[in-house]
Amino acid sequence: MSSVRPKKFLGQHFLTDQRTARAIADTVDACPGLPILEVGPGMGVLTQYLVPKGRELKVVEIDFESVAYLRRHHPELEDSIIEDDFLKMHLEHTFGGRPFVLTGNYPYNISSQIFFKMLDYRGLIPCCTGMIQKEVAERLAAAPGSKTYGILSVLVQLWYDVEYLFTVEPGVFNPPPKVKSAVVRLTRNATERCGCDERLMRRVVKGTFGQRRKMMRGPLRSLLAQIDAERGRTADHTAFLAQPLLTRRPEQLSVAEFVDLTNAVDAECGRP
Repeated sequence: MSSVRPKKFLGQHFLTDQRTARAIADTVDACPGLPILEVGPGMGVLTQYLVPKGRELKVVEIDFESVAYLRRHHPELEDSIIEDDFLKMHLEHTFGGRPFVLTGNYPYNISSQIFFKMLDYRGLIPCCTGMIQKEVAERLAAAPGSKTYGILSVLVQLWYDVEYLFTVEPGVFNPPPKVKSAVVRLTRNATERCGCDERLMRRVVKGTFGQRRKMMRGPLRSLLAQIDAERGRTADHTAFLAQPLLTRRPEQLSVAEFVDLTNAVDAECGRP
């Protein structure tokens, strides 16, 4: 097997430019000493620059052709290859419960899901770097008031500082994607507690951004009714929905304001 055939259903776009691969690998240097988990190594173009860093390294790959290629061309990885679906892994077992850096040229079709997985394991992942679609990178780094500010922006920025590092053109991939890519680095911030019911916050954020062109009061009216039904109560929320904050659209609220709003929603519906 001289090379691996890119598979569209896996969102594979293999990086071919060595300079870009080295630059991506060097993004982990900001988080020294930690083991590294690379997602979707493919034919190892990024992996080859991670190995010399002298850290414990594991790679997780779902594509059997890529696994066979890695075993043939990178025998030093034999005991470090995990044949699995990253999104289904129990990451607490990956390095025996130790924190690690997450990196990779992430498959385009699951890049957002990778970051939601990272949030679930934020206690183990103080640093995450890698390449994703430029559009997703812009959403991660967006500030309130931006058209790209959305669900991913709020939920990730609650726990991580986001750096948009550099843009990557389509021509350095096989096959070339139809969009530009970008490299990002996410570093855990000082937040230790969410400050609200995190599950409820996700519902508030997703529910309001699901109708992002509307004022907040519209989607919140439906969400309040759902929560009331779940908590076995009925209530008139007219006064709550009349507050000035809810005349704004969701992209106009900061992360801190979403935390405060979640607590207000929780109190309005009465904690079970």
